[in-house]
Amino acid sequence: MIRMHQSFALGNSHQRMLWSSAAAAAAAANTSAYSSYYYNNSNSSSRSFSSSSFDEEEETTTIKSSSQFWGYNKTTGRAQRPIFVAATKQHVGKTTTSLALMSGLQKRFEKVGFIKPVGQQHVAVKGTTTEDDDERMIRVDKDVVLMRDHFGLNHIDYQDMSPVIIPQGYTRDFVDGKIDFSDQVASVMDSMGRIAANSDAVLIEGTGHCAVGSIVGLNNAKVASLLGADMVLIANGGLGKAFDELELNRILCQHYGVRIAGVIVNKVIPDKYEQTKDYMSRAMMKAWGVPLLGCIPDRPFLGCPALADLETLFDTKMLSGQEHRFRHYNVDDINVVTTSLTRFLENLREKPSRTLYICHVTRDDLIVGFLGEYLRSQNSTNNNGGDDSNNSRPFEAALLVCGRKKKYNLSKEVREMLTGVEGCPVMVVEKATHDAMTSIHTFTPKLNIDDTNRVNVAVDHYEPYIDFDELARRTTSSDSSFNEPGAPPLDQLRRL
Repeated sequence: MIRMHQSFALGNSHQRMLWSSAAAAAAAANTSAYSSYYYNNSNSSSRSFSSSSFDEEEETTTIKSSSQFWGYNKTTGRAQRPIFVAATKQHVGKTTTSLALMSGLQKRFEKVGFIKPVGQQHVAVKGTTTEDDDERMIRVDKDVVLMRDHFGLNHIDYQDMSPVIIPQGYTRDFVDGKIDFSDQVASVMDSMGRIAANSDAVLIEGTGHCAVGSIVGLNNAKVASLLGADMVLIANGGLGKAFDELELNRILCQHYGVRIAGVIVNKVIPDKYEQTKDYMSRAMMKAWGVPLLGCIPDRPFLGCPALADLETLFDTKMLSGQEHRFRHYNVDDINVVTTSLTRFLENLREKPSRTLYICHVTRDDLIVGFLGEYLRSQNSTNNNGGDDSNNSRPFEAALLVCGRKKKYNLSKEVREMLTGVEGCPVMVVEKATHDAMTSIHTFTPKLNIDDTNRVNVAVDHYEPYIDFDELARRTTSSDSSFNEPGAPPLDQLRRL
């Protein structure tokens, strides 16, 4: 069990809190009890709580000021506030941007902490605290695993990096009163406290857009306010639509008194890069006084699924060629094979080498032909002493064999022929060919720690386009010039 001890209490019966972005502490009353927060790893779909009493005669309880989490920026000589990253919607590259931000921050600070206060998609890992058995498995958000392992964040614990997980059924339990709001907040605050104490700066990754988590009282804007963090908003490339989406999220940040450090626009069409950068910069500064911290041109490779992604998408495993699970394929080069075997073999030799082919499970001729063409290319290479310069190109094609579940099956003989064959990527998908095609085209692959190539490419591509000097200035500034036109200065910001 992971114990997250209560360190402060909440406000009135409506669970309203006065968050201060300044260094002064606020006060809260009318709280007579609180709970220690536990995650029960014996059942990953449920959480259990153990209550402990609070002195009922104590009339007020001081809430820790969010400024307790501020670090120190040696370059500016000012307090360094935590940096909270949130998106305007799903699939805009928030995690990719967070990776690039972490890489850049590590070049500027000795120790950078990371926390994802509220997570959804979780995985099992071994516990990392000195108090616990290292063999004990706990559940944390998948992005926490990626960030900790890739950047070697060994100075902070897994448990603190992912204090609140929302598994299936969690929101219903919260509405039913089985989960207490104060327990969630206590977990986030305690974890952030330990991370901030061991870090010079802290990067916080939100879950989706700023309103995500509202049903359990922990939306991104509210958590950012609670932790005294400045917000970096991530949007997709464009002008009007991107600006509108940013405005919706900006308003919620304003409601909770969260200052926006800046905006990063991702996936910008290369031909429109200069135009987008110019107009978006001027529009945001004119309307909000907020700078464009980064304008990042699209890199199609990052959106290309690897075979491992397709394994996850279709809940299957590769039948052969498992060593190429992290080979990426452009969805624009998918080829559905409905022709004769002769024409298929011609395509294998003439079309781009790294092409993903899809055929129906009943086409034994195509499946065996694919294996035969692979073996032919290998023999050609071997006969040249391993030099494939005389061969047209290396064999990098992959084959998805599709057929509706319980209606079509791959023949036993063909399955045995393919199983375990090295270097020949074949995957069986229990879906109709058209459905498989649609699923692939609408799928957005996510970064994971195993796909080191894509992670490295993402960081190398994004990081140079981010203005870290301006980010540092904004997140250490203490005067009103930071705020949007007409807004109160930092020390006057108060929000319920």
